[in-house]
Amino acid sequence: MFTSNTSSSKRLKTSSSVTSLSSTTFSSSPTRTQPVIGVTKLNSIPFSMKEFQESLDEEQARLLRLECEVMGKSWLKLLKDEIKKPYFIALKRFLWQAGVRGPDDTPLPLKVYPSPRDIYTWSQLTPLGKVKVVIIGQDPYPGPNQAHGLCFSVRMGIPVPPSLLNIYTEIKNEYPEFEPPRHGHLATWAAAGVLMLNSCLTVQARQPNSHSDKGWEKFTDKIIECVDKYGGASIKNGSSGEASGIGRGVVFLAWGAYAEKRVAKLNKTKHLILKSAHPSPRSVHKGFFGNGHFKAANNWLRTRYGPDGPVDWCRLDVATDATST
Repeated sequence: MFTSNTSSSKRLKTSSSVTSLSSTTFSSSPTRTQPVIGVTKLNSIPFSMKEFQESLDEEQARLLRLECEVMGKSWLKLLKDEIKKPYFIALKRFLWQAGVRGPDDTPLPLKVYPSPRDIYTWSQLTPLGKVKVVIIGQDPYPGPNQAHGLCFSVRMGIPVPPSLLNIYTEIKNEYPEFEPPRHGHLATWAAAGVLMLNSCLTVQARQPNSHSDKGWEKFTDKIIECVDKYGGASIKNGSSGEASGIGRGVVFLAWGAYAEKRVAKLNKTKHLILKSAHPSPRSVHKGFFGNGHFKAANNWLRTRYGPDGPVDWCRLDVATDATST
């Protein structure tokens, strides 16, 4: 789907030193995976959509039709019990009243972004076992035709938002050969293992943070818990050529105080947690520019997973199967 070429692989060569890391330093970790007692391998976790749907009562079946139809199955099998909990059903009742129903239902006048079908784009493009990097956002863009289920990303044809322009600038600082695209569509990163997750997955039109404290934060905390346990489980070990089936650690990019709080309890030995100011124009000069996060992430991924670990941050083409998101 997303294949690298010779020129793109050259972009991944980095120097041994990383400057301006505003969060933490890291040491080399062995690529050999140690057995984890009591953890079931990701591909050994059973899941039957038919059995799950048969377990739902009438209201649950109505409210969770969207999740059953569009959520990526690698995530749904870990989240199936979570979405049946009272808090999530209450969230879905709230969204139902706001017009968020099935993936193809005609929306009500009270507009919510992104469209129902795009709420779980992150789960479709980035399978749990393939996660290498997690970028944490707050909530979707509240303007029309912007949000499509990946934090910081916008649909094709939409002007690149200021925060994303600043992200491009930082990548250019770290990789001078990077040519910032004229679009802000980040599906290529998602397919390469970058989980771009907003803490709230929906928002009312033109009302930032309007869906905060409705239940999304608790749900996305559970998603981060899943990444903690299984992120990288399907990535082949550079030395053995085999996937471990369990989480071996990922890189978390936490930009801004809000994102920092979301990763505060994570194991800093297992994961690389990089923190800095947010790329917003209001804070970008307070520590985002010059943070070195993209090279630092790749250095760590190369050490942990071998030559296939790094992300080609310079590649932002749009694949055929991602253009609809």
